[in-house]
Amino acid sequence: MADLQRRRSLGEFLRSRRERLTPQKAGILAGPRRRTPGLRREEVAQLSGVSVTWYTWLEQARDITVSRQVLTSLARALMLSSVERRHLFALAGEPLPERPPGPGPGPALQRLVDALEPNPAYLLDANWDLVGWNRAEAGLIGDPGQLEPAERNLLWLVFMDPAMRSLLTDWAGQAQNLVAQFRADARQRSGDPRYEQLTGGLREASEEFRAWWAAHDIADFGSSRRTFRHPRAGALTFDYVKLAALDAPGIKLFACMPADAATTRKLPALMECTVGADADGAAVGPGPVGADPGGVADGPVGADPGGVADGPSGADPDETAVGPVGAR
Repeated sequence: MADLQRRRSLGEFLRSRRERLTPQKAGILAGPRRRTPGLRREEVAQLSGVSVTWYTWLEQARDITVSRQVLTSLARALMLSSVERRHLFALAGEPLPERPPGPGPGPALQRLVDALEPNPAYLLDANWDLVGWNRAEAGLIGDPGQLEPAERNLLWLVFMDPAMRSLLTDWAGQAQNLVAQFRADARQRSGDPRYEQLTGGLREASEEFRAWWAAHDIADFGSSRRTFRHPRAGALTFDYVKLAALDAPGIKLFACMPADAATTRKLPALMECTVGADADGAAVGPGPVGADPGGVADGPVGADPGGVADGPSGADPDETAVGPVGAR
């Protein structure tokens, strides 16, 4: 019964889109005698490259197989918007097509990240580049703003910042899981210039990344808890919450929630790690693990799994989860 209702909804949706599309807009010469509002079934079939009989059955909710290729052709012929296209795939019982990454987070998302203080929070894009963070996150991992743009990346920080190996209590386990999560999350990114630059650079620079990447392991973002050895605040334990920004495709928000009372009490001190400036006016952060406490943070002290250990998991827009390193 549920499947029949879904097929009926699919047929009704297709008919409604067909009837609203004029021949002129579809690039079809309308004849002098035309009673049908919008396009005729045979016109949609012709534009989609399917038979009239098959398309008629589809609108009639017949029990027939519909491929992703045909759905894509129908969406193109009916000039569906991105929202309508995803609705079409959902009604047909097909996995929703990947949404292409957007231009990045807007001001409202950054304000949300700031409002989460004193809890560390940050934003990652489709390639796991850090595109937003708050003062608490900078206090935890160092100020990403002091890094070169190409280095503001969760994977890059985990493998290329020596401080990460001291900050993250289980660096090897978290880093390996992070690679598996990134491979699953970035399955549609192959060929993207930034993706190729990042993975190529890491394969060349890191023996561990090269070995784990070659294993082709994949993993989803999963609930977990991570403890940090912060050079100033000491032991910190966080649970991670991951959210997808529906109005910014490809952007994920990670919030680090204190897992115990001791960590909660230390949050104000963590915030203070980013307060003040050195003699040249540069913001002072926590500094790399093992560095002079008075030093200027020149990069994440070991990105938080949420910030560093907790990258995106490729989750769907409605996904929420808890756990740091190895996001997505």
